[in-house]
Amino acid sequence: MTSGRVTVYFAALLARTEDGWQASDTELDDVESLTDLIDLARSASVDDDTVLALIEQEDAWFGVVRLDGEDDPRIYVSDAAAAARSSYGAMLTDELLGQDGNQGDDLDALDLDGTEEGEPDPADDDEEPSGDRRARQGPLGDLALLADLGVDEKELLSLDGDALSAIADTLGCTDVLEAVR
Repeated sequence: MTSGRVTVYFAALLARTEDGWQASDTELDDVESLTDLIDLARSASVDDDTVLALIEQEDAWFGVVRLDGEDDPRIYVSDAAAAARSSYGAMLTDELLGQDGNQGDDLDALDLDGTEEGEPDPADDDEEPSGDRRARQGPLGDLALLADLGVDEKELLSLDGDALSAIADTLGCTDVLEAVR
C-alpha cells in the first residue's frame, strides 16, 4: 500500500570544462543502478574532466557522485537513513555500505528506525543504539570529495535545505545550475 505521496527528485550533472561549468538536467527514469548513473555522468564529461552528479529528494537528503576521468567514483550522501528509503538514495548508500543492489529493497536489513514514516519507535527510546546503527545514520561517504573545489568537510556537513544551490554557489555556477532546475 502506498501513502499516495509523490517523491520529488532533482538531478543534474555539472561538468567542468576549460570555459567553466556546464550543467544538464538529468532524467533519472532510465537510471536503475549506480553503474547507469556513472555511465550517464561520464557521457557528460568533456576531455575526462570532473563531472558531478547531484541528486536531491525534496529537503530530505542530497547526494553527490564525483567522477574524475576514469578514476573510481567518489560518493557523499547527506543523510544515509533518509536516502536508503528512496530508490535513488539506496543506490548510493548500498555502494557506500558495500551491499549489492538486491539488498536496497530490504530496509530492515539496514536497521534504520523501523517505521514507515521515518518516526522513531517509542519502544526503542530506552535502548542504546548499536554502533552499526549509528554508522548508517547521518552523513555517509567521502567528506572531502568537494574540498579541492572549495567546499570543505565542515561546510559540506553543515549544508541543509537547498544544499545543491549552496554547492553551485561555491563552485561559481549558480546560474548554470538554476537554468536546468
